Amino acid sequence: MIEVIGTTVRTNRLRRTASKLCSVESWKRRFPITIWLPKYSFEYLIRDAIAGITVGLTSIPQGIAYAMVAGLPPQVGLYSSIFPGLVYMIFGSCKDVTVGPTAILAALLAKYVAKSADFAYLASFLSGCFILLLGVLQLGFLLDFISKPVISGFTTAAAMQISASQLKPLFRIQGSSGNTFIGAIINFFKNIKTVQLWDTLLGVCSIGALLLLKRATIPVSPSTSERAARWAGAWLNVVRARNALVVFAAAILAFALQLYDITPFALTGTIHGGLPHFGVPPFHTVVNNQTLNFHEMLSVFGVEGFVMPLVAILESIAIAKAFAGSAAVDGTQEMLAIGACNVLASLCQAMPATGSFTRTAINHASGVVTPAGCFFKAMLVLLAVTLMSDAFYFIPRATLAAIIIVAMFSLMELQIIRTMWRNSKTELVVYGCTLWLGALVGLEYGIVCGAAADVTRALARAARPPLPHHTLKVGNQDCVSITITGALSYSSSQHIQERVRRYATTNGTVVVIDARLLHAMDLGVAANLIAVILDLEKEGYTFLLWNFKETLKKLLEDLHCGFDSHFVDGPSIDRHILGLQFSR
Repeated sequence: MIEVIGTTVRTNRLRRTASKLCSVESWKRRFPITIWLPKYSFEYLIRDAIAGITVGLTSIPQGIAYAMVAGLPPQVGLYSSIFPGLVYMIFGSCKDVTVGPTAILAALLAKYVAKSADFAYLASFLSGCFILLLGVLQLGFLLDFISKPVISGFTTAAAMQISASQLKPLFRIQGSSGNTFIGAIINFFKNIKTVQLWDTLLGVCSIGALLLLKRATIPVSPSTSERAARWAGAWLNVVRARNALVVFAAAILAFALQLYDITPFALTGTIHGGLPHFGVPPFHTVVNNQTLNFHEMLSVFGVEGFVMPLVAILESIAIAKAFAGSAAVDGTQEMLAIGACNVLASLCQAMPATGSFTRTAINHASGVVTPAGCFFKAMLVLLAVTLMSDAFYFIPRATLAAIIIVAMFSLMELQIIRTMWRNSKTELVVYGCTLWLGALVGLEYGIVCGAAADVTRALARAARPPLPHHTLKVGNQDCVSITITGALSYSSSQHIQERVRRYATTNGTVVVIDARLLHAMDLGVAANLIAVILDLEKEGYTFLLWNFKETLKKLLEDLHCGFDSHFVDGPSIDRHILGLQFSR
């Protein structure tokens, strides 16, 4: 009979789960385009087109620049801005997020691309599959274990490394950029005598122009005239397109000098435009005249390769949460969307893609209404790579380096150091560990060691929970009240026992265990608490267990019969203590 009931319960549970997964609403959540497309209007079309074109003007120079950071042909960065964006339009749940190549993913990818460009396309495929798997299994909660200090430290280390790697094209020095921040800095000073004047001058001027344009917004107030407000809005669009404008001006300068056979700058060079070669990602490649099969390529990625998909989804979800306001972000859907974006990217010779903070901020500020903004952005970049690729030849590398360096300024989270110093020095240690290991050894090691340090900090806190206590005098009785809060794990059992013994033996003969804020405790904690109470009662101490939840009472009674006499309830403990005096 029991087996029949159990089978019926499991069947009903499976039926409810299947009904939930197969419902129309569930499928609509997995294809968000079916939610917003039926409500689409001409007004939305205009606003999305303006936002998409504005973002596209930034995506073109950044796509080229990030591809060069990874050591890939420039058009690969543009492909990464096109096809993943089209996928995100269908599966993406956040209207503001713009998907494409990012500086951090480019930096993580660079050491693999140094062996062969095929690793970039395989990385897109493997990252996409891994992220899709996390989404299908609804394992988004795992990302909650990577804390804010770890993310901030990793982001700052990545920004430092990427900025340092751009010193080589900015000053046109010789040598290698290195795979770490310290390596790039050492190379810069080692080859500082090879600095080229005109590239340096153009790079510094590009940085200055970008910073000036960024701050050159026209303030608008309620008292501003309508004409002035329109002018301010038009100028704001110029400010948002500053990357494209600076690149355009530098390319015009390089082209004009080329007419007089003067080439003072290192140029981007030939970009093979047109559509990519569509097909499955490479599962074998050639490195140093040696053919590597799929298994050997996986061994090149190693365990460190898992950092890329984790960073990709962390970036995207963090950006979505930042721009969602009070709206909830469906982490599972974002995983499915970013995973699908990268799987398609691998079929189109594109590098790994995820949400970009800079381009998402521009998208949001431009008034995007739906994910259709990604479509217009992708179409503009597609138009550029197919019809205007010859014009990219004259883009100076120093200008692209300047764009990347300025973009990195906004990624460096240094102001958080002051907050952590004042409020949580242990989190500052985690931040510093992630930052400096990432900068000195490698970004992958930084985030892994930072996460490990954070887990250690969390375990230490679980093993040593705070036990606030205070003394009180009720009548003529000296008492001590010990407050136990939260959920106590087995790792804290010895600590709880030692602290209860210490506070009891130094503060009074009546000990109150205040459990009003205690939600749960493991078996080991309960056993040790009973043991110390029984030991101290033999020495003449009296214990009152105040306001324990029924589940905790049952646990303690199961471990020691007759323990229910210790439990007292009520809004005040004083009458119970006075009752002890009266009984004596």
